[in-house]
Amino acid sequence: MRLSRRILLASSGAAAATGIPAAAWAETRIHPVLESDPFTLGVASGDPEPDGVVLWTRLAVDPLAEDGFGGMPNGVFDVKWEVAKDERFRRRVASGRKQTAAEVGFSVHVEVEGLESGREYYYRFKTGRWTSPVGRTLTAPSRRSMPNELRMSFASCSQYEHGYFTAYRHMAESHPDLILHLGDYQYEYKAGVYLSPDGNVRDHEGPETVTLATYRQRHAQYKADPDLQAAHLVAPWLVIWDDHETENNWADEVPEAGSDTPDTADFLVRRAAAFQAYWENMPLRRSSVPEGIDMQLYRRVRWGRLANFHMLDTRQYRDDQACGDGTQSNCADAWDESRTITGAAQEEWLIDGFHESSARWDVIGQQVFFTQRDNSAAADVLRTSMDGWDGYAASRQRIIDGWVEAEVRNPVVLTGDVHTHWAGEILPDFPDAQGDSVGVELVATSITSGGNGVDSVPEDNSALVINPHIKFRNAQRGYVETVITPDQMDVNFQVVPQVTVQDAPVYTRRSYTIADRDRSLHQTYDRPVDASTMSTNTSPFADSDELADDYLN
Repeated sequence: MRLSRRILLASSGAAAATGIPAAAWAETRIHPVLESDPFTLGVASGDPEPDGVVLWTRLAVDPLAEDGFGGMPNGVFDVKWEVAKDERFRRRVASGRKQTAAEVGFSVHVEVEGLESGREYYYRFKTGRWTSPVGRTLTAPSRRSMPNELRMSFASCSQYEHGYFTAYRHMAESHPDLILHLGDYQYEYKAGVYLSPDGNVRDHEGPETVTLATYRQRHAQYKADPDLQAAHLVAPWLVIWDDHETENNWADEVPEAGSDTPDTADFLVRRAAAFQAYWENMPLRRSSVPEGIDMQLYRRVRWGRLANFHMLDTRQYRDDQACGDGTQSNCADAWDESRTITGAAQEEWLIDGFHESSARWDVIGQQVFFTQRDNSAAADVLRTSMDGWDGYAASRQRIIDGWVEAEVRNPVVLTGDVHTHWAGEILPDFPDAQGDSVGVELVATSITSGGNGVDSVPEDNSALVINPHIKFRNAQRGYVETVITPDQMDVNFQVVPQVTVQDAPVYTRRSYTIADRDRSLHQTYDRPVDASTMSTNTSPFADSDELADDYLN
């Protein structure tokens, strides 16, 4: 096992991943003429800093090509990039050229520097006679400034087969300043494996993603979706993966099938391929370039003195799920002090960040359910999911204690994964279930995963009765939008009632306000249950996350 890891690390890098020697880069500068538009996957920006931002595109004349190269002819392509203060590029402020080739999947990453802080910019790419769509991005405010407002939306879990990405389109139309994606940006299954209870409305192309070629093909299929492209066009993104960007429920070097299985060695090769494809297809900095099976993804982005965004990776360094994974009752190993979901280095980095923070809001962007969520009404039974922080309870307690000791002013945890909207208050010690809230967790439902979902009266859900610190649940699709100011964070849980039809409307299902220093939820709006959505989902787990957690979240 360790030998396999060392071999993978020794052969790391884009050239090794594609089998193209680095020397060949200089030998293939043939600059083929492209007869069709190579910007079919759109453009994106991400990881804003006060003086710049990452710009991204990937050339593909045939996004679904089986070899993963997007139908591009072999060769090195010159790509020009431009940044301007206006959409018509009359006031250009930066430009340059970047070369790309097959060994990086014909992707382009540009780290623009020298821009003004806290302002809007527009960008585009050109190669040959082709010009990309124009994207809008923003730089972060200066470190010492206190912005009046930040409009931030976050989302997770977009299963291409389960529905149309209408929620992404609505998110784009709300014109946010920043978008966080908290994992399951794409899914690995071949067509017909993961079936929505409402029926799959479209199919994945190709086999289950295992090789670099198939991961590249799958990313291209998702990026070719016009609604997803629209969301990337309007604002910079902060992205973090969960499991399906690689394989369901993986844990560090342990595949879904478990340790000490024939799948383990193959999984390390698969993991390296997945990481390489993820970097190629996301607006990430070169600090995140993979090295074999390792990739630095946790990072911190500051929005002046208004907010710190601590983006966590809870997959790459975690211990294997306790008690055989799934949802278990009274699992003692879940409380083992030695177990971690973040790894020791990331945990230390996060807690150090709490102590160094002077931000009004410290926002933790991560993947899996943080708050304790008991699924048993019996007083002597604690039944929880081993894949979330409940399966790593001591690790969670160290994080909570860390922000309490650091006197973090307003800690807010953002979560994806479970295909349902939730809002809850974080207790200082969940086993005692006592004490005032020390933070808030906001959970975004899926963009499409699980089909249309179902509306219900949130307070009638058994999870809220068993767990009074959880205040809201809704099993429809959508995303969460927030408006962050120095005095409060306003939160809207946005819902698209149907994803199996295109262009469904969006509405706010419930709203909350979190006041500065209050660390609790105050409901400000609730829309009555829509009876028309009560019978749209015949899923056996339409009003329960248990099976979904155990199987495919």
